[in-house]
Amino acid sequence: MSEFHCTRLDEPLWPLMNKFYRAHQSSMKAVRDAQLWVARREEIVAALCLRPVSGGHWLTGLFVDPAYRTQGIAGRLIAEAVKNLDAPVWLFCHPDLRRFYERQGFGFDPDLPYAMAERLSRYARSKPMIAMGLKRNKQS
Repeated sequence: MSEFHCTRLDEPLWPLMNKFYRAHQSSMKAVRDAQLWVARREEIVAALCLRPVSGGHWLTGLFVDPAYRTQGIAGRLIAEAVKNLDAPVWLFCHPDLRRFYERQGFGFDPDLPYAMAERLSRYARSKPMIAMGLKRNKQS
């Protein structure tokens, strides 16, 4: 798996992320106010966004090219994207993805700031959705 490289995407290259999403008929989009992360060989094979929100970060837009799934790429991309963050990281996902995110270090039903709880409530009206938060080891 060493042929994959996980890096933050520089701003001039942001259109490549939307091109990746569109190529896979994904409704996800790169957002301007976020850190954009990709895993690539020569081409992008996975992507995610980390949006600053409510004193933390909201992980959105995680997508792996179907041809590269089950190879650990999503986990490596998440780990690289969050490794230098001190603030909380939250995400919303379908309940079927709970175990996957737990393996990445996220816990179910975290304390959410009001803005995130309100957003989850809106999203959950139209589709099944749960909140998860990155568990970090407390260091003294």
